[in-house]
Amino acid sequence: MTIQLSSLLDTDAEIIPWEKVDYSWIDIVEQATLSDTPPSYLIYPQTQDALAKVVEYANKLQWSILPCGNGSKLNWGGLVKNPQLVISTQHLNRIIDHAVGDLTVTVEAGVTLQQLQTLLQPHSQFLPLDPAYPDTATLGGIMATGDTGSWRQRYGGVRDMVLGLSFIRFDGKIAKGGGRVVKNVAGYDMMRLFTGSYGTLGIITQITFRLYPIHEASQTLLMTGKPDDISILAQTLRQSGITPTAAEILSSSLVQSLGEDGMGLMLRFQSIPESITEQIRQVKKIAQPLDFKSTIYADLDEISIWSQLQKSFNTSNADAKIVCKVGILPSSSIELLTKLEPFGLGMVNLGSGIGKLIIRKEGIEKMRSLCQNHQGYLSILESPKSIKQTIDPWGYNGNALDMMQKLKQKFDPNHLFSPNRFVGKI
Repeated sequence: MTIQLSSLLDTDAEIIPWEKVDYSWIDIVEQATLSDTPPSYLIYPQTQDALAKVVEYANKLQWSILPCGNGSKLNWGGLVKNPQLVISTQHLNRIIDHAVGDLTVTVEAGVTLQQLQTLLQPHSQFLPLDPAYPDTATLGGIMATGDTGSWRQRYGGVRDMVLGLSFIRFDGKIAKGGGRVVKNVAGYDMMRLFTGSYGTLGIITQITFRLYPIHEASQTLLMTGKPDDISILAQTLRQSGITPTAAEILSSSLVQSLGEDGMGLMLRFQSIPESITEQIRQVKKIAQPLDFKSTIYADLDEISIWSQLQKSFNTSNADAKIVCKVGILPSSSIELLTKLEPFGLGMVNLGSGIGKLIIRKEGIEKMRSLCQNHQGYLSILESPKSIKQTIDPWGYNGNALDMMQKLKQKFDPNHLFSPNRFVGKI
């Protein structure tokens, strides 16, 4: 491989032999892969064209590729089988265009969410994503994993914010979808297709996002009480005109970690002060006949409690935590969180039924069965490597596997991108 790769050295890419790679990268990749031998190179393309040339060579020589950004979510999903090249978009970190008046921004995939928010703040704009590891997560990685966070309640998922993207195909060609392009590639909705594709269809290089104005004020209301009362309040709020920007149902164990008791419903209101005051008043009025304790968080206290909530689900390779993503009918979320208690803690979005759990190994199949019985799913995001070698990370029992396999064959016929990482070992 060394002889062929030397011809790439005239490209604008940093190519590091694996034996010279920093240990932190070695550890990250080790946790994300199932390999007979380590990868041969870590490559940092400096430009989209350089990345395209690397992929073109890899395709010709049938080298499998593990695409990534900073690696914060590289161990999510299935274990990638025998990658020969690890390609990081870390140095594709430029802001291509910020149309302030149109509330859109086009960025390279290696830009971190934190970098983008810092750029947008002076213009009183933001991108409403609240993913895991926001300080280091790249926007390409966030899109590839579909990692939205609690703002899903008001703004929808990642795919709802993406207006266009560019990506590198299996053959090294640059393709585009959405944005200023009149027609999507081959008629596919590329933005939705690539969101949550885990780097198995191509390598995202540029993304155009829809932006939103920063709100004038913000407050969070935490309601804690018995599961039955939380269920009544949650169902009433789903049918009401009350519009929190974030809304999470919290398990009792998670509430306890925040210093309170009982199951919780955490609602974030962001608007003009008068609207926030009125919406909190309406929630308290609905809850008045029920048995609740309410706490309001504002300013630094509000920032702190949301940060604390997010960090509850962050882990490291040294941890033995198992972090799962769930989707369930919203009306069944209370049952899920109640039955989760012997095995861990979790939270579920009020409106969508999408959530995260920290769970012990013996609870995985029980919670997966419960989710599937309620038209949902449970997938393992992060866990010790041994768990994913014995339990299917995806546990998919739907009827779309054949379609997924056909899409994989269409976009990556040689199965070079992240082999084995997705549903059905795609």
